[in-house]
Amino acid sequence: MSTVAEEVKEQVLKTGARMAAAGLVTSTWGNISARLPGGSLFVITPSGIPYDLINKTDLVVVDGAGRIIEGDRKPSTELMLHTAIYGACAHAGAIVHSHSIYASALAVAGKTLPPVLEDQVQLVGGAVPVARYARAGTADLAVAAVDVLGQGKAVLLANHGLVGLGNTVEEAYQVCLVVEKAAQVYIFAELIGQAAVIPSGDVAAIRESFLTGYGQQV
Repeated sequence: MSTVAEEVKEQVLKTGARMAAAGLVTSTWGNISARLPGGSLFVITPSGIPYDLINKTDLVVVDGAGRIIEGDRKPSTELMLHTAIYGACAHAGAIVHSHSIYASALAVAGKTLPPVLEDQVQLVGGAVPVARYARAGTADLAVAAVDVLGQGKAVLLANHGLVGLGNTVEEAYQVCLVVEKAAQVYIFAELIGQAAVIPSGDVAAIRESFLTGYGQQV
């Protein structure tokens, strides 16, 4: 593997530790993957190993059909979910699948997360839809997620959790963090009154401003 590929593996490894430390997952649940240089191969976390015990050699490299190219471990049980998203979403360079509490609560309630916070709109682009229920680890779940994801950056999996996409592992992780924060705020706002949703015209303007003017543009 190239030096860049090794760097991607390191990012996946470190993000797993950060995701667990941030409380976005419990024990061994959740998973992370990223495209490797060239775009036809992906690195994914192994099944059933705690994040604080995963080593770089535990990561598994697979192709678009899910065939193991490198590694001795069994890949995540959500391998089909990851490969289906990569196959359908050219904008997905990395995927983080979390089981955070507030996003999961919306997923259990079958409620879409509307655009309620500006940072949510900036990073995610708008509302986060809920995919229909399908059992974990199945091809049906992969289809359900892809059906509603479109060109979006995040999708709630009914009775399951959250999937965040990004150009990089870091961006996919940030998507999950921001969606979890927005889900918490939305639930609290609904409890004390009625959540005010950002108007669609403002959503588009906020997202465009973020894409073209945020950060250290070069």
